Amino acid sequence: MKTSDKYTIETITEIQTWAANLFSFKTTRNPSYRFIAGQFARLGVEGDDGELVWRAYSICSAPYDDFLEFYSIVVPDGAFTSRLSQLKVGDPVRLEKKNYGYLTTDRFECGKDLWLLSTGTGLAPFLSILQEFDTWEHYENIVLVHSVRYQHELAYEEFIHSFKENELFAEHAHKLKYVQAVTRDLASPSALNDRITTLLDSGELEAHVGLPINEERSRVMICGNPDMVQETRQLLIDRGLTLSLRGKPGHLAVENYW
Repeated sequence: MKTSDKYTIETITEIQTWAANLFSFKTTRNPSYRFIAGQFARLGVEGDDGELVWRAYSICSAPYDDFLEFYSIVVPDGAFTSRLSQLKVGDPVRLEKKNYGYLTTDRFECGKDLWLLSTGTGLAPFLSILQEFDTWEHYENIVLVHSVRYQHELAYEEFIHSFKENELFAEHAHKLKYVQAVTRDLASPSALNDRITTLLDSGELEAHVGLPINEERSRVMICGNPDMVQETRQLLIDRGLTLSLRGKPGHLAVENYW
């Protein structure tokens, strides 16, 4: 692995295609690279003109894995993702040495229920958080909500269900409530059929899960498209929940790096 003062050059080791516009990939990991579950990295690829193009990507893999995993959507004509989606196993990708972001569970104090609200590839940081054993020990319930447009975009479904067979997590796996929301086509009978904000506003999400969202019990993390993040945050602030700030723990933590 080559390095510079700013970044290392990692190698793509595996690519998984989830849908025509969705894929994930794994890379090598420099032993010196450190991050907290929920944080994001900055990746660089060469554009058509040879210049480096950088984008932020939440890390799906666990802090203890010897590889890094990322989940991406292909943006039509996007300078970064259109190039990234053409890369193959064995190709290089640059990784900034610094980690970023505050979508981490250490933003919270107390709390009984952890709500992880995501749209699309906003699922990524929550996959990392779910692989931290402390997450399962600290909370009585973990609610993972993944909202997509179409049923076939529900990536990582098998992985999410696998916690109950995982030797490390099986004892606590009953705490996980996995909620799928599909907004643009008919989903399976177990999935909800509306946007997260609508489901929250109507009370349908909490009724479906069987838990309330309130200041005493709930700690909520939000990651996804900017409109969803802003609307969901405001909706919950209007209910009395507060944003976690550095040195001032609250009930909400958000990530929006678009």
